[in-house]
Amino acid sequence: MSGAARPAHRVATKVIREPRRLNAYRRLMHVRRAFVFSIFAAVCAVDIGFAQERAATSPALRAPDVRYEPTETEVVQIMLRLGGVKAGDVVYDLGCGDGRIVIAAVRQAGARGVCVDIDPQRIAESRENARQAGVTERIEFLNQDLLATDLTRATVVMLFLSPELNLRVRPKLLRELKPGTRVVSHWHDMGDWKAEQSVFLTGSGRGRNVYRWTIPER
Repeated sequence: MSGAARPAHRVATKVIREPRRLNAYRRLMHVRRAFVFSIFAAVCAVDIGFAQERAATSPALRAPDVRYEPTETEVVQIMLRLGGVKAGDVVYDLGCGDGRIVIAAVRQAGARGVCVDIDPQRIAESRENARQAGVTERIEFLNQDLLATDLTRATVVMLFLSPELNLRVRPKLLRELKPGTRVVSHWHDMGDWKAEQSVFLTGSGRGRNVYRWTIPER
């Protein structure tokens, strides 16, 4: 009789313990699900925050105002000479194209440069050309609308734009640039703001000017 009672006792104990293990397992799974959900919610919140920040700081840029046309090597050299580019200058090229003017200013004169272009492809080309020239660390690359770019650090500004865009950027130049800053424009003038110096070119079968102005004292 006593030998038959022992198995019954073991079975009863096992029946009692199984629900406890099941309940513990369920609680553990519930905790894990809650933890995973909280991590997922946090990641989503961060992602949304970054998306909102990108939307706030990187508005969509319009199409370029001017068709891209590379500046000939001869013209680059004349622009650097008219601008009096030297070591210590900060040369901005508004509508930089492939970056050749700024790269030349950095390599030849020891200046620092800022390439500004509304077209991301042009900025990518500028960056790659600067890398190949070994001057990336001395140039800043801005994929921006030149009309919204802060120009206050510039000591020389290079332009190869259009008659209309020159007139649009002119008030910004006079407002933001320090007195004594040189402005050089290939081909297009500034309306009734008369250039103090110009060079007439006839290369490539097309006559055109390169102009220079200096920001006056206020």
